[in-house]
Amino acid sequence: MTDFSKSRERAEAAFGKTQSKTQSLSRNRTISEIDAVAQARDEKTIRLRALRKAKEAGDLAASAPEKPKSAGK
Repeated sequence: MTDFSKSRERAEAAFGKTQSKTQSLSRNRTISEIDAVAQARDEKTIRLRALRKAKEAGDLAASAPEKPKSAGK
């Protein structure tokens, strides 16, 4: 019975090492994906903010009333 226990302990230890490596790789891949999504979101936000500011500036310039020319004194 002790031979079975020792071989089982070795197998479980090997399995645990494999699991921890697999989980670590999976965790790293997930973190990389999250970082990539966050970076893409930030870039899109910057682009959209610039477009909005340009539109607001254009709208403001278009809505500003033109000054009438003075009648030459």
